[in-house]
This record gives sequence, C-alpha cells and structure tokens, in this order.
Amino acid sequence: MILIDTHTHLYSEEFNADRTEMINRALAKGVAHFFVPAIDSSYFDSMEHIRQQYPENVHLMMGLHPCYVKPETYEKELMFVEQELDKGGYAAVGEIGIDLYWDKSTLKIQQQAFAMQIQWAKQRDLPINIHCREAFDEVFEVLEQERSGNLYGIFHCFTGTKEQAQRALDLNMKLGIGGVATFKNGKIDQFLNEIPLEEIVLETDAPYLAPVPFRGKRNESSYVALVAGRLAEIYNVPVSEIARQTTNNALNIFKL
Repeated sequence: MILIDTHTHLYSEEFNADRTEMINRALAKGVAHFFVPAIDSSYFDSMEHIRQQYPENVHLMMGLHPCYVKPETYEKELMFVEQELDKGGYAAVGEIGIDLYWDKSTLKIQQQAFAMQIQWAKQRDLPINIHCREAFDEVFEVLEQERSGNLYGIFHCFTGTKEQAQRALDLNMKLGIGGVATFKNGKIDQFLNEIPLEEIVLETDAPYLAPVPFRGKRNESSYVALVAGRLAEIYNVPVSEIARQTTNNALNIFKL
C-alpha cells in the first residue's frame, strides 16, 4: 500500500531530535513521497538538506507563507521565491494564500503576494498549495481573479463547508485532507463522502494537527495512514482503495 503525504514540514525544529527515525517510520508505513512546503527563505537550507538525503522521496515546494508576508521583508522574500522557481526542480508553488487568524492588517499585501505567486505557478505550469485560515472569501476572491485553464493545485488542510469544497473543486483544486477528518468536531467528515474520492489527497501538516488518537501531540508523516483509515470509514471502502486513489491523485497533480 503506497501512501503520499502531500504536506509535511519535515524541516520543523520539532523534528530536530529524531528526524531520521520519524522519516523511517513513515517509509515503513508505505509513505513513498513527502511534499514539503516552504515558509520563508530562513528554512531553505534545512529543506534542501533533507531533499539531498532523500532525493527519491522528498519533493520541495517553493513559496512565501502568508504569515510571513511582512511589510518590511515580503518584497525581498518574493524575489527569493522567484529566483528559486527559475532554477527549477520544485514540485509546486506553496504554501501560499491568506491567513487572517494572526494578522488582519497585512491583508492587502497578503493578497498581492498570493496573486503574484499564482501567476508564477501558471507561467511554469506548476500546481499551487493553498493555505487558508479564516479567509475563505478573500482566498476565493484572488482565485477567481486568477482563474484560468492552467490554474490547479491543492487546497491544503481543507476545513470549509460543502459549498466551499465545491467552489474549490470548480477552481480546479483538490482537497488536502488531514487530521481534522478524525476530530469529533472537525465537521468535514459529515459531507466528505459526497465529494468524489478523485478530488482528495492525503496530508498530515506535520508537526501540526495530529489525528486522533494523537490529537494535541506532535504530528508526523507516518500518521497519514491514520487519515487514510478514517477516510476508509467515511467512504465505506477498503483502506487500500483510499491509498490507491489518493496516491494516483497526488502523482497526477505533481506530475510524478
């Protein structure tokens, strides 16, 4: 059974003590590919080091996370993103988007950075990986402005309503489903089986959002198997079918 973690922060400081063991646990669970989102340039060396250690398994994204879009640094950070994308070898532009949970004052520049990075993805025929927190309307506004035949990607950590899910699908996005699907109050489990399995990819967002029974603890990529298990219950199909379909979906998006 081959699984893919489409969103994992392998370089996080939370893994400094046992990163190799953590990655090996995931490999042993059948996780064949890890897609690693960027945050800002300060993490670049760590990301690159892990890719060099696991060239067959680890695939990097490049982008500026919306929480790191700061008035004093974002233009320089975006220059770094563009230079790296020009070098090639990246699986996606991400994670990019809008986050109004931490700071509403930067909305305007968050929208600018989001739109600019979407344009870079379209120019290079790369998928985007969207971060959206308390900002569905604002994210959809930018996506609608940039809507085109070559806009596609993953709505990472999707936690919206059925209507928002349908809107994301209409914009050629797959839904990234992780630990939230295992939460009692996660809500998405109530309608997820109405979304075709062809539109779903698995993720952990490790070290964040660990699934039940590890909720509240550190998440890791091997736990993507627990997400697959929960989806097997929600869709009432064997876990092998969840693995097969979501893996195919991810391979298609990332052109592996």
